[in-house]
Amino acid sequence: MVTTYAEILHRDWQQRFGNIQILHVETTPFQKLEVFSSPSFGTVMALDGVIQTTTADEFIYHEMMVHPPLVAHGAVKRVLIIGGGDGGCLREVLKHPVESVTLVEIDAAVIAASKRFLPELSAGAFDDPRTRVVVGDGLKFIAETDEIFDVILVDSTDPEGPGEVLFTEAFYADCARALSPRGVVVTQCGVPFLQPAGVTRSYRRLCSGFSDVTFTVCAVPTYVGGVMTLGWASADPTLRCLGVESLRAVSTARGLTTRYYSPEVHLAAFALPRYIQDLLSA
Repeated sequence: MVTTYAEILHRDWQQRFGNIQILHVETTPFQKLEVFSSPSFGTVMALDGVIQTTTADEFIYHEMMVHPPLVAHGAVKRVLIIGGGDGGCLREVLKHPVESVTLVEIDAAVIAASKRFLPELSAGAFDDPRTRVVVGDGLKFIAETDEIFDVILVDSTDPEGPGEVLFTEAFYADCARALSPRGVVVTQCGVPFLQPAGVTRSYRRLCSGFSDVTFTVCAVPTYVGGVMTLGWASADPTLRCLGVESLRAVSTARGLTTRYYSPEVHLAAFALPRYIQDLLSA
């Protein structure tokens, strides 16, 4: 069957995919999961009517979630991914010489559907011996763990439904407790042009747990409404002030293969447009 798909994230703004073919529809214990094919965007996954990832443009988001913190830190050994059941962040983390990656995904159906319908996102990363998958509540995991991580990636849905608890001061405080002294937390914070209050709220809450907080920006076509923001929180402000030569040395030494990320893009991503800077002081 050929049909159309309309995203329902914004009340007065909509993106619509035409000439699609529905591949899978499932109501999980947590959300409605849909997978369809698009002539322009490849295979697309949506949760509760909101686009989560596509095989065409996922590389932008996943590379910018992962490589800035891991390249800047330079010696990451242990990584925690909260959410990220599609495996895209996991794939990118494993391009680095890490010792272990723990992925905590609340909905096992997301992992299963991603492996079946979007296998290029994980590209075998779930089978890497460095990978540990925990099917469970990320909020509970971070609150109870006594493990310490060098980088924590919060690859969550928007702050409604299952992802809502991953945008609170209590959650960020638990992340800070589980982070090594030079560690970095990176969080998905939405599209500020259409979700300005979410950026302001995330900034204030991150500041309650970390001494150095800012955002990076990247442009993902299917996250409509302009650039999206990724929160950056750490106790070490020097990590976001490295020169391009230092970043290039790490990238080159690791032989990183990327389609969006580069040392130059890494530096530029921290240059926030004025309207986003204004949201941080709103």
